[in-house]
Amino acid sequence: MEYMAESTDRSPGHILCCECGVPISSNPANICVACLRSKVDISQGIPKQVSISFCKQCQRYFQPPGTWIQCALESRELLALCLKKIKAPLSKVRLVDAGFVWTEPHSKRLKVKLTIQKEVMNGAILQQVFVVDYVVQSQMCGDCHRVEAKDFWKAVIQVRQKTLHKKTFYYLEQLILKYGMHQNTLRIKEIHDGLDFYYSSKQHAQKMVEFLQCTVPCRYKASQRLISQDIHSNTYNYKSTFSVEIVPICKDNVVCLSPKLAQSLGNMNQICVCIRVTSAIHLIDPNTLQVADIDGSTFWSHPFNSLCHPKQLEEFIVMECSIVRDIKRAAGAGMISKKHTLGEVWVQKTSEMNTDKQYFCRTHLGHLLNPGDLVLGFDLANCNLNDEHVNKMNSDRVPDVVLIKKSYDRTKRQRRRNWKLKELARERENMDTDDERQYQDFLEDLEEDEAIRKNVNIYRDSAIPVESDTDDEGAPRISLAEMLEDLHISQDATGEEAKSAPEAADLESEVTEGPSVVVHACNPSTLGG
Repeated sequence: MEYMAESTDRSPGHILCCECGVPISSNPANICVACLRSKVDISQGIPKQVSISFCKQCQRYFQPPGTWIQCALESRELLALCLKKIKAPLSKVRLVDAGFVWTEPHSKRLKVKLTIQKEVMNGAILQQVFVVDYVVQSQMCGDCHRVEAKDFWKAVIQVRQKTLHKKTFYYLEQLILKYGMHQNTLRIKEIHDGLDFYYSSKQHAQKMVEFLQCTVPCRYKASQRLISQDIHSNTYNYKSTFSVEIVPICKDNVVCLSPKLAQSLGNMNQICVCIRVTSAIHLIDPNTLQVADIDGSTFWSHPFNSLCHPKQLEEFIVMECSIVRDIKRAAGAGMISKKHTLGEVWVQKTSEMNTDKQYFCRTHLGHLLNPGDLVLGFDLANCNLNDEHVNKMNSDRVPDVVLIKKSYDRTKRQRRRNWKLKELARERENMDTDDERQYQDFLEDLEEDEAIRKNVNIYRDSAIPVESDTDDEGAPRISLAEMLEDLHISQDATGEEAKSAPEAADLESEVTEGPSVVVHACNPSTLGG
């Protein structure tokens, strides 16, 4: 009976530990878990505290050897970055599991719980769980360093236009804002005759130059200056400069084309009016309503200049206006504008109302003018035109007056304007009253020309009360349907809900009690690195 009892107490398959003599299940090492833990530490050589670099300005982490990547907290990308920091020690063991342990977002600490396995004595597989603490160190990345050190740049674009009016620059500014082309600039500097864009890389500058070529008629020249070189590694450091020249023609300019160019455009008259400048120069012949588009390459092949600058605009009063119904078209004539009406008008300068001197001219504004209206135009009869093409023309072919646009009360238009535009953050050398006047001219052009408005983001001004879209004087206005709401949307940086503090504390206490060891008996050939 005693023998039978003894045999039932001892379970089959149990052996005694060769170190401490405790009964254990049979395993290849013949050692209990406690003794094996005291003899072997498979996490030896794996650092328990690692530093990781983080840029505060752009919220990016440094990935050696020279890359900065954007990672959200507790994301897969950040976990992969943390594991790469200890890639060499981990190659000696088998990584079973890895995950983040919750820490305070502002604690500058990241904790990663790792589960590893390794073959130890006589083919036994040992598993261990431990935590690696990552210390987040602040380090400014190269891009942010260049932004802070404002004089450090790799490429600059110098945009210039040889005109007295900045309408084209105001239009270009809105295009840059609409398509976000200013995001890679280090700074933008405004000078008297143009803008300078500074970039940290040549590729960003080339992208901007391509954008300018698609939006405004221009040409450019590229140059570079050697800053430093390393003859051992054959590396060179250059600073690149792109000089972009926009055609010297603005909206509402009167130009004189060369005879060869006028003939190639459908036998137009040489004296034309520029109605807008987009990716091409849009011209209209005020005598025949014939229109033509001239791109940048055509302009530089057959250049022409503006006959008068905006300060020479004079105010006329319409004495008589009649619509020309039958337009005689010459052979080979080009396209006729459908948005304008040809009219024959008699006008008189408001400064010469005490005289009986009047001027006769044809105009493309016949659909807008009535007797008594005020209109702005250029007096070519009493103007000294110093232009090579005009000097070769017959005097009979040069009109006495060229009308540009109808005149409205600017004060009332400015007071009723219930919309606004955004501006680029740029450094200005000096601001004068002439710049403000030119900006108001650009705003009026937006109200008058729907084709330009389509390329501009217009925002509703909540400070101005909403009125009807019609004006008593007939001045053009922008409808509410064309305006955008100026929204300010802010969102969380991670976009994920953080764990509650009690749950995080329980999880942290659970994994920091100490490493757990599990002994498995398996074939050593199934182990992976």
